Amino acid sequence: MSTLVRKSGCTPFSLQSWPTQIFRRWLCLLSLSLLLLFWFGLLITTRDDASSTAAARSSGLRGYMRISPAKRRLFLNIHCNQCALVSSSGQMLGADAGEEIDQKGCVIRMNNAPTSGYEKDVGSRTSVRVVSHTSVPLLVENEQHYFHELAGTTYVFWGPERNMRQDGKGKIFNVLLKMALKYPNARLYALTRDKVQYCDGVFQNETGKNRMKTGAYLSTGFFTMILALDMCDSISVYGMIDNNYCSRANHSVVPYHYYERNRVNECRMYKFHENAKHGGHRFITEKAIYAKWAKHHKMHFKHPSWSI
Repeated sequence: MSTLVRKSGCTPFSLQSWPTQIFRRWLCLLSLSLLLLFWFGLLITTRDDASSTAAARSSGLRGYMRISPAKRRLFLNIHCNQCALVSSSGQMLGADAGEEIDQKGCVIRMNNAPTSGYEKDVGSRTSVRVVSHTSVPLLVENEQHYFHELAGTTYVFWGPERNMRQDGKGKIFNVLLKMALKYPNARLYALTRDKVQYCDGVFQNETGKNRMKTGAYLSTGFFTMILALDMCDSISVYGMIDNNYCSRANHSVVPYHYYERNRVNECRMYKFHENAKHGGHRFITEKAIYAKWAKHHKMHFKHPSWSI
């Protein structure tokens, strides 16, 4: 304290003019106390401001980052009590589930699956659309429709690092950045590299197999299911078959996509990919994983229904 007193200009206490000395010392201590209170308050305020800023930056679903020319790290901020996850499968033809789907809080679709002309079966609303890097050109072909007319839809894109890298060398990311600049109201997000690696880890934990070593790619459906678990309290999945469906003798033969009726049928596509040595999606294995998740999450399947 004596050091602080000397630095503040206060003189030590002496017997000479003791009333004046007491007053000066009291005044000095009061000044020092006010100074300390000021600095303490400033420290608390700064720390609180920093905490608030950090909280603001971390709000939203980490792993889904806004594609923006502004270079701001904004994460996807969305939450729904009830979600409809609508498959692109031919199982949706004749499902007559459109009205039920549209009543859900959020409706999640995949890639370029259309609603126009199929509203009775698949609904008309789209809250979130999860899109593969391979389907980005299909959206860009009709960019006015997807990124302007449907600007209220949130798009979440995924792809390998070589296509989604953000150092100017990611071919698909560069296209999406161009769309974000051209349509500033469009809500475009991309899975971060860490999130893609996390999904790989989930697949390995569930199957005991390294996804890359088996020559497989995770499907858009897998990334969509992960997102649904992140953003939804309960999930109703429409048009997704279970892992045993194609092995049943009486299974229905439907197109792989409900909007591509002249293409290969769904089960044939699934079996081809499941056994592909390189570049295949493990659709059947992924469905077995979803069945496990459904036992611990509010998740149920319709058209067809699953026995969990």
